[in-house]
Amino acid sequence: MRINFVSSIILAHAVTTTLGATYQRTSQLAGQTFLDAFSFQAISDPTHGRVTYVSKSTAEADGLVSVANDKLTLRADHTTTLSSSGSGRKSFRIQSNSQYKTHVAIFDIEHMPQGCGTWPAILGANWPNEGEVDIVEGVNDQTPNKCSLHTSSNCTMPSSRSMTGTVDGTDCYAYDNSNAGCGVKINDTKSYGPKFNNKKGGWYAIERRSSYIKIFFWERTSGSVPSDVKSPGSSVNTSNWGKPAAYFPNTHCDFSTHFGAHNIIINLTFCGDWAGSSSVYAASGCPSTCVDYVNNNPSAFNKAYFEFNSLNIYK
Repeated sequence: MRINFVSSIILAHAVTTTLGATYQRTSQLAGQTFLDAFSFQAISDPTHGRVTYVSKSTAEADGLVSVANDKLTLRADHTTTLSSSGSGRKSFRIQSNSQYKTHVAIFDIEHMPQGCGTWPAILGANWPNEGEVDIVEGVNDQTPNKCSLHTSSNCTMPSSRSMTGTVDGTDCYAYDNSNAGCGVKINDTKSYGPKFNNKKGGWYAIERRSSYIKIFFWERTSGSVPSDVKSPGSSVNTSNWGKPAAYFPNTHCDFSTHFGAHNIIINLTFCGDWAGSSSVYAASGCPSTCVDYVNNNPSAFNKAYFEFNSLNIYK
């Protein structure tokens, strides 16, 4: 539900916002309850990565999923050398059992996958006709994190918005610009990869409404983490969270026709359409070719894992 909803202000040259609302918690997930709220998807990778997404039973048998001290860890295989003619590196793709429209989700992440060839993501998706929201997405340890929307046609974002991040594309249509989407780069090098992990991560949050989508990020050691993010309770008030890292208003995009109910998807693939692109991989300073590196260097992926402290969802 919402309280203290304030109208947005649209200026001639910039889109600013004073929007905020209070939400009540509907899910408090940590450790086993987090895992139980999701299902494993043993499917072909839609991004054509050098990966084999496994079932829950295989993930458990191979040690790719574990719960300890109320933390959930999801990792890729880091012991097997792959045959060039065989299947890809075993990894995880999980999808929430529930779907969400208007909501807030707060992810407390202590570690994210790192390594050349890695492409981890946390997103909400029914790509592309009901839209996709990338909350955490990056490749090959290259900072910062990029948040983006991918949609059907006729959805764009204004070039100037009230947010701390930097615009990295305004055309959200999935079939333009090689599906780059309308992205925002977070203005913090510790928002992704090894630098994120070295600080024991932090918090990502998404607020989705019919009129906007906001994404927030706070480092673990930041002094500006809102109290209802750092210590989640029965409600949150996003009007106290300050300027978002990424802000996507509906001023140039009809959200009612571009976004449906979303599942939360958490996955780790390797190489594929983005991380494995020859120009992207080479520019990352990574050795060999992406596929050869992933095939032949299993120990390089011993840090290719997510560790979640909690996921709190509010409506």
